[in-house]
Amino acid sequence: MFDSSNKVFKILLVDDDGITNFITKSKLKNLGFENVNAVANGRLALDYLKNEVPDLIFLDINMPVMDGFDFLTHKEKNKVCPDVPVIVLSSSDRIQDQQFAKNFNNVVDYIEKPLNYEKIHRLLLKIVEVA
Repeated sequence: MFDSSNKVFKILLVDDDGITNFITKSKLKNLGFENVNAVANGRLALDYLKNEVPDLIFLDINMPVMDGFDFLTHKEKNKVCPDVPVIVLSSSDRIQDQQFAKNFNNVVDYIEKPLNYEKIHRLLLKIVEVA
């Protein structure tokens, strides 16, 4: 699943931090993932999902307009892309946030920023197991 097909594998980054998006995109592109898009909040992510269905979503928690948990609540309640796995990528190390994230069906992991190659490798193996 994660080989020459990486170019068509769609990833959506939902994070209001432009630097984090740039770094995450760069690392993913270095691994061959060329179809990576970013939006700055949950509301923009829902708008994106009206026209596109990514294979994976990286989601921040603390964002303006619509935060990550509100996005997950809306996504689940309205069955928006119900089969797309979500990885929470947050600077929050609060146990309460990690536990709350587990309440959502499609959240497959909760990791702290920054995303590095070791974390990406572990996450991709986990996604393959889920698929």
